[in-house]
Amino acid sequence: MPVAAGETLDPRRTRRRILDAAAELFYARGVNAVGVNEIAAAAGASKVSLYRNFESKDDLVAAVVAERSDRVHGWLRAGSDDAPAGTARILKLFDLLAEWFAEPGFRGCAVLNTAVDTRAASRSGERDAAREIATTVHRHLERYLELLTELLAELEPPPTDADFLARQLLVLIEGATAVAAARPDEATRSLAAARAAAAALIAGRS
Repeated sequence: MPVAAGETLDPRRTRRRILDAAAELFYARGVNAVGVNEIAAAAGASKVSLYRNFESKDDLVAAVVAERSDRVHGWLRAGSDDAPAGTARILKLFDLLAEWFAEPGFRGCAVLNTAVDTRAASRSGERDAAREIATTVHRHLERYLELLTELLAELEPPPTDADFLARQLLVLIEGATAVAAARPDEATRSLAAARAAAAALIAGRS
């Protein structure tokens, strides 16, 4: 929105509005379907302000996806902390996913959606922002593995191959998320199947 008479510009607030507007638009319609003019308008900012904060659209995408990854992992850690250590805490992650899948406008994992939208640029490696996006996506999955490995270490006895088990659990999480995004009518059943498979894997650990 325009600055009212007597008010001063707040660069931090402007940057925040641009990030929030971009995140909402990218998640709803995809990175490639949204232009900078639309983002600036939705943020109540000028195109000049947008480019003052972000050198290019790719830089804005990189900032949005990095922030989303931080939010997701902060939410997962905080949300699972109140569960008892061990199997219950791991399965709490699946319960958190159920809450997320039920939210209006759920469209899957924003981080992996961005990876799909920007895959050509990321593979080319020609732009710094594209490489940054790819790095954030890779790191997002690694952070999942780190969290799962930490939670698996709390089991009694701990698994002998926590790394492999963590990867199996990650496949269940991301698979359920992908199915829920593509088939909202199957979200509840696919997540229940993933949770049951996770419980069986944990119970059968060597």
